[in-house]
Amino acid sequence: MTKNTVKLLLFISLSFFLVFANYFTPIQDIAKTPSSFKFFQGEKVNYNFNIPIKVSFQADKKGFLKINETEDKNVLNLKEPITIEAVNTGTVNLDFKLFGIFPIKHISVDIVPTIKVVPGGQAIGVKLNTKGVLVVGYSDIMGEDGKIYSPYKQGKIQIGDIILEVNGREIKQAEDITNIANELRGKALKLKINRKNHIFYTTIYPIKSKEDRQYRIGLWVRDHTAGIGTLTFYYPTSKMYGALGHAITDIDTGHMLSVENGEIMNSRITSIDQGRRSKPGELKGIFLEEVDTIGNILKNTEFGIYGNMYEDFKNDLYGEIPIAYQSQIKEGPAKILATIDNTGIQQFDIEIIKKAYQETPSPKSMIIKIVDKNLLKKTGGIIQGMSGSPIIQDGKLVGAVTHVFVNDPTKGYAVYAEWMINEMNNLLNNKQVFTNN
Repeated sequence: MTKNTVKLLLFISLSFFLVFANYFTPIQDIAKTPSSFKFFQGEKVNYNFNIPIKVSFQADKKGFLKINETEDKNVLNLKEPITIEAVNTGTVNLDFKLFGIFPIKHISVDIVPTIKVVPGGQAIGVKLNTKGVLVVGYSDIMGEDGKIYSPYKQGKIQIGDIILEVNGREIKQAEDITNIANELRGKALKLKINRKNHIFYTTIYPIKSKEDRQYRIGLWVRDHTAGIGTLTFYYPTSKMYGALGHAITDIDTGHMLSVENGEIMNSRITSIDQGRRSKPGELKGIFLEEVDTIGNILKNTEFGIYGNMYEDFKNDLYGEIPIAYQSQIKEGPAKILATIDNTGIQQFDIEIIKKAYQETPSPKSMIIKIVDKNLLKKTGGIIQGMSGSPIIQDGKLVGAVTHVFVNDPTKGYAVYAEWMINEMNNLLNNKQVFTNN
């Protein structure tokens, strides 16, 4: 047999395999497997692919993983159950091949120390003071001459802009701008603006209003907000917490609010507006800053709010439990913790009906459905104020409730717990927040 004939046969064999792989369902199933996993040190995980093929694998490091109780065998029968044990912390890369020749999958495995938190479920009052003031609307001004003026147009100010300073003076509340404008009696105001994290300066000339004789620039601004939400988790060692699972945004503009300072408080539920199709429900509660304050707010992010608790948080239903990474979460039954009356934190049945594979953080990680008859009877499903309710599956914190589907209040979105933990780490300048347990 000539060399050319051998090459031709190899080419035909390889072409046949590529076509075979594209259309053979087991190969497609392997290709759809996530490319990265996270496991806790010492954790054992069982998988059942139920695929009638054998594959070989090669690890770039030894001493990190045991597969089927051994490190020596490197051939797996995917028709049979597989047990993976994470031995030591670190990263190991696995390359899988069919028939020991054809590469079909590369997987990176991170083995990390167990992270344990106390799950929340406590209804909290949230009060946040913004850094600067947020522009939420415009207002034309009638000057002393009877003409209508729009001074804000001079500075090309947009809804959602944050005014940080006026003539070099820090703005902390709405009245600060009016006070400075009247002190200067109509002279030019140089504004420092934050627009979507871009800082720039602009100039406005206030107009003296015929109505109240005050100098004004024609802007409606907001300097604080308050509402009801739910505590997601508490980490006792650092006395830090995460809550809400999503950002606090301005009710009029939808822009995420920057934090100057703020506090969270114990809240007492006073009533429930049930959720209905096209009409989200709401938990209503009261809180008093003087007696109910339990922590501060240091950061408002896409994945919730974070800060320090002034005293240890206790949950009568759970002590410390590990968080789960997305690779450990299954579609199926789970629980949420929430406070819907003054009997305290309660546990309710839900279903995780869809989970997304996310290589980068995103707030819409899972779709969940409320199936608990008692919760459905009282709230109609997910309602405002339940944001941040922790989701627990197999004894692990897997995520937090974030949004309700307007057209079906029994369903909503949830965020993975690992994304909230990332924000906790970022809060401490990327220093590791958690210690080994």
